[in-house]
Amino acid sequence: MNFSSQLLEDAVNEFAKLPGVGQKTALRLVLHLLNKEQEEVSHFGHTLIRLKAEIKHCNICHNISDHSTCSICTAAKRDKETICVVEDTRDVMAIENTNQYFGVYHVLGGLISPMDGIGPSDLFIDSLVQRVATTPVKEIILALSANMEGDTTLFYLHKRLKEFQIPITAIARGIAFGGELEYADEITLGRSILTRVPYEGSFIR
Repeated sequence: MNFSSQLLEDAVNEFAKLPGVGQKTALRLVLHLLNKEQEEVSHFGHTLIRLKAEIKHCNICHNISDHSTCSICTAAKRDKETICVVEDTRDVMAIENTNQYFGVYHVLGGLISPMDGIGPSDLFIDSLVQRVATTPVKEIILALSANMEGDTTLFYLHKRLKEFQIPITAIARGIAFGGELEYADEITLGRSILTRVPYEGSFIR
């Protein structure tokens, strides 16, 4: 792609680094911003800088938050004794959109994937075990993507948590194998939460 401006090319290359954004889409986005008023573009840039500089992670569940403890963990009406374990913030948002779950969350920050060099120590698993050991918990829901990495993580979490003799459930497999939680429609995901089943490692083949 030939550019008439080095500044334009540099901006397009930065946008093209975003997931799912190719050169043509990046060019369209950059040209869109160029057609905006300076104040709008400045606000756009300032918002991204503030996001990176000021965003926090909840000191309880590790969800993205504006404060040291997120609004879900501090909400009086949430069931603090039911913990839904998810891969990342996108899954929290997906489950919240179903309006079928009223407990709290624990965000792992990823899934166990030996091929990608991601092991249990790279995730927020120890803090989950510590949380279960030190606070009243009546159920742990494992709501992870239905793929090999998700199943591997499910199996490992079950081994780490079964000593506490707390019911451990997993969302029902209304989510197709190989599917990621964030892409499931709200009805399917909501039903999978409601029809969760006891987890005993049975998903591992």
